[in-house]
Amino acid sequence: MMTEKVFYQDSYQKTHRSIVVEKLDGGVVLESTIFYPLGGGQPGDTGTCATAAKTYRVIDTRYADDKTTIIHLLDTIDLAAIDLGEPADLELDWERRYRHMRMHTSLHLMCHLITAQATGGSIGETESRLDFDLQGQAVDKETLTAAINELIRKDLPVSVGSISDEELDQNPGLVRTMSVQPPRGQGSVRTISIEDTDYQPCGGTHVQRTGEIGEVVVTKIKSKGKQNKRFTLSLVNP
Repeated sequence: MMTEKVFYQDSYQKTHRSIVVEKLDGGVVLESTIFYPLGGGQPGDTGTCATAAKTYRVIDTRYADDKTTIIHLLDTIDLAAIDLGEPADLELDWERRYRHMRMHTSLHLMCHLITAQATGGSIGETESRLDFDLQGQAVDKETLTAAINELIRKDLPVSVGSISDEELDQNPGLVRTMSVQPPRGQGSVRTISIEDTDYQPCGGTHVQRTGEIGEVVVTKIKSKGKQNKRFTLSLVNP
């Protein structure tokens, strides 16, 4: 079944009541969820899932093999006390999720400033990275740090939209990261737009304005092969 992604509509919702529809692989599948599943370089959410009998820790959130069902992995393999059809109350580890949102949006700003193709990336709570095939483009830490912080200080609005599969096929340049291809086949693909700055397909969670990110610093630029460079970005105030 396809889990309704409440986090797509509202990335700021911290609690949510849903219904248990399946038990599998050491976790539960709910009708709807605020928990983001691992994907696109962003970690899966953690938090709690409370049923009538017990409150469980959600230690990770993952897609099932069908890529549409979301599994909330619990801190136990004994799921006997959980009944199908019963309500479940979710609560996010919000501070962790919000850091991921701030970091993810800051990486979109970096993508705007570095015009080369991104070849990979990873989002952490306080430190994230993007790899670029620079093809000779010169970038230094201080200039890039200053440019990203300038866009953050502008407090630009960040909005969610969508693009059809056909439109995306006609504009392949919108896909900035070679290692993360947007999911096609649903008819439309979710997009993230930062006003007058960046526009790309993305299934991740983001802040509503760039000012929420706070100050960042490019801490490292490291060679990963002949052309490839890895840029590490950190939150100054996590």
